[in-house]
Amino acid sequence: MADARWLLLVHSLPPKPLYLRAKVRLRLAKVGALALKNSVYVLPRTDDTLEDFQWIAQEARAGGGQAFACDATFVEGLDDGEIVARLQRERSRGYRAFVEDLRSLLSKSGRNGRSPELAAGLGRAVKRLDELKSIDFFEAPGRKEAEAMLRRAEGRPRVHGASTAPRRAGRRRDLSGRVWVTRRGVKIDRIASAWLVRRFIDPAARFRFVDPAEDAARPGELRFDMVGGDFTHEGDRCTFETLRLRAGVGDAALSAIAEIVHDIDLKDGKYGRPDAAGVKQLIEGLIARHATDEERLERGFALFDDLHASFRTGPSPKPRLTRKRK
Repeated sequence: MADARWLLLVHSLPPKPLYLRAKVRLRLAKVGALALKNSVYVLPRTDDTLEDFQWIAQEARAGGGQAFACDATFVEGLDDGEIVARLQRERSRGYRAFVEDLRSLLSKSGRNGRSPELAAGLGRAVKRLDELKSIDFFEAPGRKEAEAMLRRAEGRPRVHGASTAPRRAGRRRDLSGRVWVTRRGVKIDRIASAWLVRRFIDPAARFRFVDPAEDAARPGELRFDMVGGDFTHEGDRCTFETLRLRAGVGDAALSAIAEIVHDIDLKDGKYGRPDAAGVKQLIEGLIARHATDEERLERGFALFDDLHASFRTGPSPKPRLTRKRK
């Protein structure tokens, strides 16, 4: 069904633990899934949405539920146009709420808008609109109005300085001299995980990129960021977090990077890292410029080297100003 336009996620969750339903519901909302029934959700089929549904299904199963994702083509009772219209209506509601909240923020800030509250509010608004746009698959009405209003708001003066169940391979000695295998089209979690392997686990590690549906595992290989892999999402951890924990990599500066990768990859805002948006933008540029996985890793390694160095050294000291003697 290679030409399928849609993906379905179907799940059945147990009554306990109580948090599981809320967690799955929140994750589905974060990725923009449309509920067709209580336990049936649809998204347009892309590599990103497939990955989102696969991880959510895995989280549901890890909590004791059942879930699966599949390609779908609707032949009766519901057509493509109706699904598109419903998705657009959902996003339009989000844009309307965004515009109303932004108007309220601006009205409370006064005419000149010179307040810390406005600066902080605009920072949150930028992030919120980016999140809405990332799940607006069909250019919903209200998007351009929201973008234009935010541009006008950002043009106001601001306060200076304001800112907006796998195998258990794990011990590092067991992880050297191996080939690490992951899905083609690497993005944030796979790039960061490969960097962690090369820099902290095995400097000579080799990587192979596959289509999981067509390429069987080979003896001695380690699979990462793949459903059923050796190192992948576990509980609410992304692959980078899982790999760091199980390999026992204790570098303190990696904690901040793990939180950033988590917030970008899982989209759950768990850590609320303000620097995640900037790293996400850089990764998106890297992906846009480099088509091959080898090129993406090369550029990504340099990016994470610099990011790691920044957390180890801390902010640069401010230059001391001295007055000239007359």
